[in-house]
Amino acid sequence: MDGRKRANIKPGTHVNIVQKQDQRSGELTEGYVQDILTNSPNHPHGIKVRLETGEVGRVQEILPED
Repeated sequence: MDGRKRANIKPGTHVNIVQKQDQRSGELTEGYVQDILTNSPNHPHGIKVRLETGEVGRVQEILPED
């Protein structure tokens, strides 16, 4: 699913994000969404979220639920 559309993401969604300091390397952080920080319905670089661990970044991919 597309991490650039806010409608695809809700609290508890399993995602991979890229944090600000990892944008150059492209290193992804896996986790579960706690809060959605982007207000607009779409964002070209991914919707910004806060994970349950407190890490903030933009959603690169939405992972399938187990």
